[in-house]
Amino acid sequence: MSDLAAPYRRTGRLDGACLCGGTRIRVDGDYVAAVGVCHCRKCRVWSGTITGYFLAKPEAVHVEGPTKTYASTPFASRTFCEVCGTNLWLRNNKDDAEYELMPALFPAADSFPVISEIYCDRAPAYGQLKGDHKRATQAQYEANNPFVEGDTP
Repeated sequence: MSDLAAPYRRTGRLDGACLCGGTRIRVDGDYVAAVGVCHCRKCRVWSGTITGYFLAKPEAVHVEGPTKTYASTPFASRTFCEVCGTNLWLRNNKDDAEYELMPALFPAADSFPVISEIYCDRAPAYGQLKGDHKRATQAQYEANNPFVEGDTP
């Protein structure tokens, strides 16, 4: 999403929280005011539906409250609120990797457009998105990202 994200890069503040309010996230700095959607099986099982993310620089993300993180693949981890289980973010294990934050946590993100969609051929009937955004099938995405293990939970 990085090349697509350039026109949507912003600097500012966004405030969000999990369902119980026990974990609060503040983005204060660089973020992308647009959403990338993933229909892979792992993301759908994790979220219970289609999954959208927006990016934020690590130095911009400030978290207060109880979280739990687990390695969902050899190269990425997922974090959720330890109290209510709300999914918070996905992050590549590289130290400088941007946070892939769940937009529903942030009221201001309701206006973010969808700019990319991956595993679009795996989208469930209820998750067919309309719009003129970049799309990649499972084969296309995995051909360009050989570290992806495939569409298995």
